[in-house]
Amino acid sequence: MSVMKFCRECNNVLYPKEDREQRILLFACRNCDHQEVADDCIVYRMEVNHSVGEHSQVLQDVAADPALPRTRNVRCANCNHPEAVFFQAPSKAEVGMALFFICCNPNCGHRWRD
Repeated sequence: MSVMKFCRECNNVLYPKEDREQRILLFACRNCDHQEVADDCIVYRMEVNHSVGEHSQVLQDVAADPALPRTRNVRCANCNHPEAVFFQAPSKAEVGMALFFICCNPNCGHRWRD
């Protein structure tokens, strides 16, 4: 069972903090300069790994989502289907948002951005 630790100086919650030089884990107060060594502490690290197929499946499922807007003003370049789902998402290369389209044809699932 985990127990919350509190600062001896100001009674605020202590948060885990890494001391990279000494390679130890500390509990530190964000309000004052109080720190104490974390003894008998268990640290968990969660890593989420996705395979390429999982990402593709998620994007294909997006086309069936009734909550997303649909348009008939664009045609899929892959299968010429007249309907696509679209959404905005941040672009890695650009500062703004990019508009992404996914073909609604269940046999296609082609993705493109505008």
